[in-house]
Order: sequence, then C-alpha cells, then structure tokens
Amino acid sequence: MQTELRQTCRRLLEEGTVRVVIGYGQTTAAGAVHPVFVTRPEDTDLLVWNDRCVANLVKYLLRKEVRALGKPAIVVKGCDARALVVLEKESQIDRSQIVAIGMACAGQNQPKCEACDVAAPRFTDVVIGQANSPERQRDSADGTHRSRDAALESLRAKTPAERMAFWKDELSRCVKCYACRQVCPLCYCERCIVDKNQPAVIDTSATLKGNFAWHITRAFHLAGRCVGCDRCTAVCPAGIDLRLLNLSLAEAAEKHFGYRPGMDLDAEPIVGAYSIQDREDFIR
Repeated sequence: MQTELRQTCRRLLEEGTVRVVIGYGQTTAAGAVHPVFVTRPEDTDLLVWNDRCVANLVKYLLRKEVRALGKPAIVVKGCDARALVVLEKESQIDRSQIVAIGMACAGQNQPKCEACDVAAPRFTDVVIGQANSPERQRDSADGTHRSRDAALESLRAKTPAERMAFWKDELSRCVKCYACRQVCPLCYCERCIVDKNQPAVIDTSATLKGNFAWHITRAFHLAGRCVGCDRCTAVCPAGIDLRLLNLSLAEAAEKHFGYRPGMDLDAEPIVGAYSIQDREDFIR
C-alpha cells in the first residue's frame, strides 16, 4: 500500500492535478509518524503508511498556510473521510478542489485504531488497499454501534451521581491547553468562544467550573457532527477520556434521528435541518 500511495501521489504531482500532498512521514523507521506536505514529485518517497498513521490530517485543509500551497491531495482513513463530508456540508471546503486518497484500514501493518468504525473510506477519489470489512458490525437490536470501548459501557452502568463523580475526577485534571480543540477537524471557528473576554463566556482558568463549562460547551458544539476519530483523547496531555462525551452524543443522534455524520452525502445535518419524521411532536 505504501508503494501504491507513493506512486499515486507522484503521478498527481507530475500531472499537475494537485500542488501539494498532505500525508504521513517518518524520519526514521523507529521514529514517530508526523504530517508531511509534499510539493515535488521526487519527494513522494517521504510518504509512509504503517500502523502508526493514526492522526486525522483533515484539520490541515483549514489552515491558511496550507491553502496557499494550491490544490491539495490528502491521505485519509475511513473516519477522516467522514470529516470531509461534514466540512463540505458546512461550507468549509470545496470538495471538488480536493483529491482525497482513501487508505483502507484494519489490514496487516496498517492502523488498528479503535476509533475507526469505517474501515473502507467512502466518497474518496482514490482508494488504496482493501479493508477486512467495509464497516464494523452493528447491533441488530437497536441499530447502534457495538461499543468500541469498554469504558463507555462502564460509564453507562454508573448512576447519575457516580457519573458526576467520574467527570469531576476526569475534568479536574484539565490544564486548559486546548489541544483537543486544535486537533479536531470540526473546530474551525476563527475565534473560539473560550477566547472571548468581552464578555467572558467561559472561565479561562483551569478551575473545575471553567473546565466543565469548556468541555460541555465543546461537546455540544460537536453533537451530531463528531466523526469519532478520537484525536481529542489521543492528544490530551492529562489523559482525559474526552471521547466518551462525544461518543455518547453521537449515539444519541443516531438513536433519535437515525443520523451518522459523514456517512451519507445527501443527508442533511440534524442541527439546522428538520424532518417530518423527527420524533418531537412540535415539529408537526
């Protein structure tokens, strides 16, 4: 797959189809995988594909510096490709001006990310490799995902008081570094609500009150939008399991509205749209 990826990207650059390839690189075989921005065909050998390519690169499509490089090709996994669909729905990208190179997951020497429930990328321009299964199995009883994480099942089993105690313990460790915001492909406001101080909406200090306000506000901003890449949890220096908030809201969106973000090009987002089939009586 790595060889095919390099060949594909080299061809795209040589033909002038794209001006930059956003992909994964690695300085040494034992080193960390990091984003690379390849602009010359002869540099496509810098691209790698292995089990450490777990970052969601879609965030870089929103950077002014990257947009200035010209039409991009971007390497995406299944959950990353879902983010492309959401961003297009929200008018943040022009999908016709992006070449998406989908990399199938779950094979040997490929990313084995618990977050990714779509092993075969959808709606990409190129697909490299073949996934073991296009999508993870779903519960037949209610149509929701099987839990990809035992922590979510444990959280569900707690009483409301126990859940509050759990989140107090988790969020008390937050240092307000905002790494979760910076890595999320769906956090793209030019000025975040937490940065506004006239008036100050959220306490910027790392107090328990301010931490609760920040993380709950961000979770609700992602409700019906989060594609489950789990990068927020991966980059948190305090080890807070932020994905539990997002996953809970994602499952609620699917249960009540039958909606999974980034899975259907024709489906309207649940925030800002309505259907006569919605369960709330007032909508009728």
